[in-house]
Amino acid sequence: MRILVVEDDPKISSIVAKGLRENGHEVETAADGREGLRQAREIPFDAIIADLMMPELDGLGMIVEMRKLGIPSPVIVLSAKRSVDEKVRCLRAGADDYLAKPFAVSELLARIESVVRRSQQTPQVRQIEADGVSLDLLARIAHREGQRIDLQPREFSLLELLMRNRGQPLSKTQLLEKLWDYSFDPQTNIVDVLVCRLRNKLDRDFERKLIHTLRGVGYVFRADD
Repeated sequence: MRILVVEDDPKISSIVAKGLRENGHEVETAADGREGLRQAREIPFDAIIADLMMPELDGLGMIVEMRKLGIPSPVIVLSAKRSVDEKVRCLRAGADDYLAKPFAVSELLARIESVVRRSQQTPQVRQIEADGVSLDLLARIAHREGQRIDLQPREFSLLELLMRNRGQPLSKTQLLEKLWDYSFDPQTNIVDVLVCRLRNKLDRDFERKLIHTLRGVGYVFRADD
């Protein structure tokens, strides 16, 4: 499985990552919730292990943002706090399990297997919403303020990618890799053309613009205040 470990304590992060790798799993690490959220947006992890108390963005905040973005990866929270109220708060925010520190790696492995099993039995996330735009991921239909927006398949995929990374700019290189599977720049303006087509359909009839060009950086989905 591909697993993300989000932990600000280097020693704990190293121990957990080592234990997971020794059991055949592919592991990525992040030192705070903001970096963890960025990676979770870009990579479909089978499971995420997240510390509760972290700088920048804590584990609870990361989980809340993940669920808002429709990221379905199951999350196990690690915390030194053992109160029932704390566990309930995490589970209600979207966590799938809660493991108190200190813990044995063998127990963590068993918890991972359990949450992944449960997630595979859970219906696929059907819809994501942001700033008045809703995407039906199964029917591949987009609406803005209740008005249907007819999109071509790649236009829909671009909008989904931008919405999942709401507020975070994506470069042309990232879009080429994710939408065309190019690991190189083909020296064409295909990204600009696709963004222009999507912008015309999504923003043209609305005063508030959602797709923005950041010169020298890339493109971002956010409300234009």
